Amino acid sequence: MIKIREIRKQDYKKAQKFAIQGMHFNWYMDHKIILSLYSKYFWHMELNRATKAYGAYADDCFVGVLLADMKGEKKRFHSLWRTAFVKAFNVLQNFVAGKGVGEYDTANQEMFVSFCKNQKPDGEIVFLAADPECKIKGVGTALLSAFEAEETGKVVYLYTDSACTYPFYEHRGFTKSEARDIVIDLKKKKVRLQCLLYSKTIPSNTQLV
Repeated sequence: MIKIREIRKQDYKKAQKFAIQGMHFNWYMDHKIILSLYSKYFWHMELNRATKAYGAYADDCFVGVLLADMKGEKKRFHSLWRTAFVKAFNVLQNFVAGKGVGEYDTANQEMFVSFCKNQKPDGEIVFLAADPECKIKGVGTALLSAFEAEETGKVVYLYTDSACTYPFYEHRGFTKSEARDIVIDLKKKKVRLQCLLYSKTIPSNTQLV
């Protein structure tokens, strides 16, 4: 049985580990310390702007997380120290990784502008990850169901890429709305990716499952 509730602070570090495998950060970097720092940066960047933070628990064991940023809702996890940490890391990664870092962000910005020509989104799912070692199925679906039950009738979107399991979203009613092909130049290697923007209008009859 998977239970959904607000994520506990004690589980933040575990959520960062989920991202390393689930979002394939190890495609871009192979040093353990750098991987750990980047996952910490990514987590605090998204938590800092989140208005919702759902944790999935099985027998009180943390197995998944969903963060969302919805218009008109308070950013309950924002803090000055997170803002400072994210800014400092941004400067460092641009220095170390080179111009490749900006290619991904630019692609996402272009997709968002194009998407907004025909849609008026109400919010974004900014982080969704499950424990890769968890044997229980349906963690991601349970998290999405809890989120959608509170945001019925709204248009939501998310960014993903070809390195992630994007078909998961297609199977749950999301549509691929935008795509951009990029090459991330990380000085030591180049990574070819397709950046993707998925969206969904949450049905008004959505129920928690």
